[in-house]
Amino acid sequence: MPKSLMRKKRLLNKTGVIFMIIDGIGITLTYLLTIFALWVLKFPEFDHLRAFMFLPMIVIYKLLLYFFFKLYNLVLVNVGLDEIIKIIIVVCFSNLLIVIFTLSIPNFEIFHEFHFLFATMLELVFLISPRILKRLWNIFTSKNDYGNGRRTLIIGAGSGGKIVLNEVRNNPNFNNNVIGFIDDDEDKIGNLMSGYKIYGPISEIAKVIDRLDVEEVIVAIVNIEPQRFQEIINYFIDKPVKIKRLPSFRDYRDDVPDQILDVNVEDLLSRDIVELDTEGINDFLSGKKVLVTGAGGSIGSELVRQILKYNPSSMMLVDIYENGIYELVTELKFDFLKRNDKGIELFTQIASVYNIKRMENIVSDYHPDYIFHAAAYKHVPLMESSSQEAIRTNILGTYNMCKLADKYAVKKFVLVSSDKAVRPTNVMGATKRYAEMLIQHFDKISKTNYSAVRFGNVLGSNGSVVPLFRKQIANGGPVTVTDNNIIRYFMTIPEAVSLILQSAVFASGGEIFILDMGDPVKIIDLAEKMIMLSGLKPYIDIPIKITGLRPGEKLFEELLVDKENNIKTANKMIYIEQIDNTQDIEKETNELLNQYEELNNLGVKHLLKKFVSTYTVDEKE
Repeated sequence: MPKSLMRKKRLLNKTGVIFMIIDGIGITLTYLLTIFALWVLKFPEFDHLRAFMFLPMIVIYKLLLYFFFKLYNLVLVNVGLDEIIKIIIVVCFSNLLIVIFTLSIPNFEIFHEFHFLFATMLELVFLISPRILKRLWNIFTSKNDYGNGRRTLIIGAGSGGKIVLNEVRNNPNFNNNVIGFIDDDEDKIGNLMSGYKIYGPISEIAKVIDRLDVEEVIVAIVNIEPQRFQEIINYFIDKPVKIKRLPSFRDYRDDVPDQILDVNVEDLLSRDIVELDTEGINDFLSGKKVLVTGAGGSIGSELVRQILKYNPSSMMLVDIYENGIYELVTELKFDFLKRNDKGIELFTQIASVYNIKRMENIVSDYHPDYIFHAAAYKHVPLMESSSQEAIRTNILGTYNMCKLADKYAVKKFVLVSSDKAVRPTNVMGATKRYAEMLIQHFDKISKTNYSAVRFGNVLGSNGSVVPLFRKQIANGGPVTVTDNNIIRYFMTIPEAVSLILQSAVFASGGEIFILDMGDPVKIIDLAEKMIMLSGLKPYIDIPIKITGLRPGEKLFEELLVDKENNIKTANKMIYIEQIDNTQDIEKETNELLNQYEELNNLGVKHLLKKFVSTYTVDEKE
């Protein structure tokens, strides 16, 4: 995807430089002709030589002023009525300043009043004419060069629509043939913008797509609300068209996004931008030493990215999977750290959380202020047949990290938990519930502040349903869904992680924070939307196959947030579950860890059931 839209660091593009040169020539000709006219008309008190001497200064002054007023931006190259008005105002203003300057100095009247009128009109001709010619040339070449390109309809006949149109016209990497706009504004519908008809309202877009044989739609409404965006897409999602959009605030990290983006399923499931107490998070993390386990995973890596923005003094990244850590560190070196001038130190260690000696070496050497414990096995079907490994990492690993946090006086310990821990029907969920119990136990016996954050599925995580569906669609199908009625709660990874950080600020000790995941999504609906977003038709171009529930898999996930019984926090998307683990599980943990390696898979499940009373064992092996 080309990266030329809304460039932040580039002051002038090639076209802007060309127009600055053209304007310099035009300004020079304007003042030469003005001087000549004043000489021919023999105006008294006119000093021709002094006027010639000041000509280079005037040209430089005007070019700098026009640059300051952004007359050389990419968008302004394709001049429209708004740009013409802006050019008129800027030229008049620049000449008025010259007149005021010369009149304010005694015996310095190098230009007569005639100069203001004549030079202004002449300069406007020299400045506006090349831009109009450029626009006519663009229209001519776009119709000839891109007439066979994708027939494109732009949603939004405002500033965003102009941005998209200019990008399509000027960027040779686009193969689009714009055929019109569509908008809800009744004053615009039926009129022309930049020579293209404006259709409407947007709710009729499906009919417009059929009538005009549209092949691509670009949503060009600046900072559109997620709900409105989803509403618009649903008007025509069943049409076999490619869908793109302008970047929104959700896409912003450290730099302004510089491209027109493909619409993906995350855009259709996302909600309002999460409101955070960024000042509170900054006070919490700034200048602190932070250790993240599972740092190479989907949640762990995003934790690292977001924590770095709040300027910790250093970070320790721990993971058993070397490739994940390597890819993350490489990304950070080329992205964040090369722009960071605050001296944040980044350390990495390849280690497993169930290796207590190895982890103690790391914690004792590093002495973190905070630990975010994201290391865990998460795939339900795999853990059903590998229950010993689930206990070793999810329970023993958490137990080890809790003990080390207590021993080395870590200030706060945050466990990344899962919705599968609620009345679990699988090994993974049962081990995560036990990990939550460990958190509450250690919070009672330690000066360290322990808490857990529980949430559901995150979009795009490694091995999750969204990347699986993408791969299946790319391979021509079938897309596999376990049941027609299966539903899940979804949240984007950045959204979940930002709420984890907010929960860590709220934590006073022993809480199990629950994130509001919104409304559940039917997986089969998700599959159908992903197929349609690819410009294909479900069941026709890409088949959908029902495969049956997998071992330990629930048809309906438990409702995470009970807004009547859960405790509200200062953030409307974070609640606290009112459960209190009063049992002393130190003895039980030792019993569990002493026995689990000696049992077969089913025996391990029954042992786990002994300590997690809400766990329902699947007897099938």
